[in-house]
Amino acid sequence: MANGPAAMTFPDTRYADITAFWDAYWDKVTMAAASVKPDRLTETARLLERIYTDGHTLFVCGNGGSAAISDSFVGDHAKLVQTDTDLVPRVVSLSSNIPMMTAIANDISYDDVFLYQLRSAARPGDVLLVISGSGDSENVVRAAQWARDTGLEVVAFTGFDGGRLAGLATLHLHVTADNYGVIEDVHQSLMHTLAQYIRQSRMSDALIADRRF
Repeated sequence: MANGPAAMTFPDTRYADITAFWDAYWDKVTMAAASVKPDRLTETARLLERIYTDGHTLFVCGNGGSAAISDSFVGDHAKLVQTDTDLVPRVVSLSSNIPMMTAIANDISYDDVFLYQLRSAARPGDVLLVISGSGDSENVVRAAQWARDTGLEVVAFTGFDGGRLAGLATLHLHVTADNYGVIEDVHQSLMHTLAQYIRQSRMSDALIADRRF
């Protein structure tokens, strides 16, 4: 399910000069960042601030680079957002519990590594945020499907054509790009932007000026 015009494949030819590749790469990152729909970013910030205020839990998951971003969510949202604010966010990365993940993968299926954890821990009012460049990682899709079936809201960060997550997410932040590095750079920036925006929104102007972000 596409969410915008198809991006030209990058790279589509060999680059002999790394500085030329660098310039082209960041042109793609800039275009990809501009493709994020402002209204969905606004809605996502409101949703996260609401669940942080109400004491619900944000569960995050992804594979590979998306797993690293999931883990970064814990530091930036559970730690950073509560610094100098009245919020104490509850954020859990389903990508970080290696003993649990390997037990599920070994005994059942890698496709269920996030679903089993979510089913054990999620409660009404919690939110699942899934990160997948393709939007089609089976273990992420299964977790999102269970969350929707259970009545939880699902936020999805995707790229390429959005995959199956485009139809499952209640809030879909799609990045128009077809290069995993470019997509993950924008997903990481979305994570940072949401954390820093929510934090500064709960601080005074004087305190903001006195702090490093």
